[in-house]
Amino acid sequence: MSTREVTISLMAQRETASSPLAEALARVGDRWTLLVVEALLDGPGRFGDLLDQLPGIAANILSERLKRLERDGLLVARPYSDRPPRAEYQLTAEGRDLAGALRLLAYWGAGHADPAQAPRHDACGTPIEARWYCPTCDRLVDGEPQHADPHLV
Repeated sequence: MSTREVTISLMAQRETASSPLAEALARVGDRWTLLVVEALLDGPGRFGDLLDQLPGIAANILSERLKRLERDGLLVARPYSDRPPRAEYQLTAEGRDLAGALRLLAYWGAGHADPAQAPRHDACGTPIEARWYCPTCDRLVDGEPQHADPHLV
């Protein structure tokens, strides 16, 4: 599938997104996008640095993902050279908001790939768990939120 076909497919998925999860997947649910975001969580990066951090990604794919992330408002490209044109890429606040979701996915992946690699509480060694929490009530919430569109703080 060409880059153009992938873009058209993702745009069609967005138009038919029927839930917050479907919308999220339409924006960041391909093989490389979340890895690009993860690579930028520690700070801005240049194209060559990102190629080095993401073994296996082709330059044309990285370029397309960076353009899409910028178009979606998840990162900004700041030029640092005119000849040749070069940019440094930095996550926006919305892009940095993905950090929590990335941590959850990484923890889930580690726990299912090798339970011994699951994140553990430093004090006692017990595997840690993610929970829904209400900051207003200062309480854990049993199960998942009642609404399909939870308000995250």
